[in-house]
Amino acid sequence: MKIKQARAAMAHPAFCGVARRHLGKLIEELAPRWEAPCESARHERRRGARRRQAGAGPRYELVFTDRLLATLVHLRTGLTHEALGVIYEVGSSTIGRAIREIRPLLAERGFAIPDRLGLRLHTLEDVFAYAAAENITLRIDGIETQVRRPRANRPGRQALVSGKRRQNTIKTTTISDQQGRPHPVVQRDASRPDARPTCTSGS
Repeated sequence: MKIKQARAAMAHPAFCGVARRHLGKLIEELAPRWEAPCESARHERRRGARRRQAGAGPRYELVFTDRLLATLVHLRTGLTHEALGVIYEVGSSTIGRAIREIRPLLAERGFAIPDRLGLRLHTLEDVFAYAAAENITLRIDGIETQVRRPRANRPGRQALVSGKRRQNTIKTTTISDQQGRPHPVVQRDASRPDARPTCTSGS
């Protein structure tokens, strides 16, 4: 599958869960925040200012749009890193690295509540508090998605081994209201066992 075909498929709301008009705005909003630390890291490696024109060096295997789409699809469908790697024709480690870069941006942005301009939920506690205040009944389901096992002596290598699957997994909780409308995807980072669950969504 060519990269343009993969991008077109992943950008469909059935996969990423975001309407196309919102997806474009999301890319515009988050791309600069992703690029800033990348450029800072390149500046440190160069130990100074850029010596060549922008774009003259090695190209990313996945541009920001594809990194964002891979993350949204992974969060929405539970598609594994390996499967996404097949679609984009990259290694599963590349997908895993992209998801680790994008998830904090989505978590920091929070989950927007329809018809409540300016209100965003960032943690599971926020979701429950909002539901209680608005008298909303929540329907909660959970899935486990296999992930690459952390290297030896890294956090999460033993702590997040699924008792059912006997593999390292990420636990993802999907929430909807009584009308079936989706609420935040709540996920725990496999590399940070002590981290609080965060709400991530492209809304």
